[in-house]
Amino acid sequence: MHIDNADLDRLARLARLGLDNGERERLMASIDSVLDMVSALRNVDVNAVLPMAHPHDAQLRLRADEVDEVDCQSALEKIAPEMQSGLYLVPKVIE
Repeated sequence: MHIDNADLDRLARLARLGLDNGERERLMASIDSVLDMVSALRNVDVNAVLPMAHPHDAQLRLRADEVDEVDCQSALEKIAPEMQSGLYLVPKVIE
């Protein structure tokens, strides 16, 4: 696949790029090489390749879902300045 000047002008206008002749030639060569790689990838036979979600097939080790902290709500309620319906009330601070 090859990109021509009209395509490059349209891409430059969409990307809001101002290109001089040197930049135009370098960019055209870069885009052509990328398009050549894409066309080479399109020609690869992938019918026998199974789809995969991750290249390393990583498995996560999961731990048991168990409570490991002690409930200390009653102790915290005792030292709280104000409580209402199980909620800690704090003074309004505006700076």
